[in-house]
Amino acid sequence: MDHEAADRTPVASPDAPTDIVAAARRALALVDLTDLDEHCTAEAIDTLCRRADGPFGHTAAVCVWPAFVGQAARLLAGSPVLVATVVNFPAGGTDVAATVSQTTQALADGADEIDLVLPYTAFLAGDVASAEAMVSAVRAAVVAPARLKVILETGGYPDQDAVRRAARLAIEQGADFVKTSTGKTSASASVEAVRTMLTEIRESGWPVGIKPSGGIRTLDDARTYLRLADEIMGEHWAGPDTFRFGASGLLDALESAIEHGVGDGTSRSDATTY
Repeated sequence: MDHEAADRTPVASPDAPTDIVAAARRALALVDLTDLDEHCTAEAIDTLCRRADGPFGHTAAVCVWPAFVGQAARLLAGSPVLVATVVNFPAGGTDVAATVSQTTQALADGADEIDLVLPYTAFLAGDVASAEAMVSAVRAAVVAPARLKVILETGGYPDQDAVRRAARLAIEQGADFVKTSTGKTSASASVEAVRTMLTEIRESGWPVGIKPSGGIRTLDDARTYLRLADEIMGEHWAGPDTFRFGASGLLDALESAIEHGVGDGTSRSDATTY
């Protein structure tokens, strides 16, 4: 397949408002509504949690700093919205003991999901063992039904073969999801990287999900990635257990599309985190 040609396929919003609303509702249920701003406050987490279970439906999860996990868990108790947090974030270091400790505390505080940054700098430098050790150790600490998502930081990779190898490592070490990005670098999710990761998931045969994150702000953005998942994994594969969007501003655009039946590709937020 000519991946470059496939990636240039135009994405056109359907004309029917009902189709736009259906697409927006589908995407909304897959959002990990995120606030990883360096200056995040308790008040901001209150707002985030209220928005995650809103008038147009609930998101899959909220994703917050470890310090706010307990607050989010209390606010969302009894809600279908899960609580995710990040560890080894954003640099992706190699201190396994510290990361496992952070993970264990987050789970004790009420986290349902752990988003672990792969030691990608070490991995790209050839230190595969450190990357394997990190994912394996955190996997052992994240006991089902809690989930482990492994952030590859694909925007920093030299080519898609490196993305493929990192995705395979994460899958083999027990990741429940592979995720594109921290949202803290200049290059975040891309169609090319998500295609590579989905293909690796399919070829692995393991029940692993995917989380595109970073720079996903419009309904058209969301539909592009969902079409890709439908193409590679099948039309009924992408659901909350297999597919997430890491985003802070996307919810605005999806709620607007549901309310007005117009997918104009705009968002009321200029947020860049995730």
